[in-house]
Amino acid sequence: MAFEVTKETIIGDILDHDETTSEYFLAMGMHCLYCPASRGETLEEACMVHGVDADELAKAINAHING
Repeated sequence: MAFEVTKETIIGDILDHDETTSEYFLAMGMHCLYCPASRGETLEEACMVHGVDADELAKAINAHING
């Protein structure tokens, strides 16, 4: 079963599934990836704070994960 990221997906779950996705979070300025607060945020919550479109980021991460 494929892993699908949506804007409701928890960042910690994304990183647990594929640590190489960290590059997408670092690129948007989210540098505290492994602190408890950021790991518990949804993709949408993090994107709102960092001014990034959550749907576009989910699409990019899904393309990265699923080749």
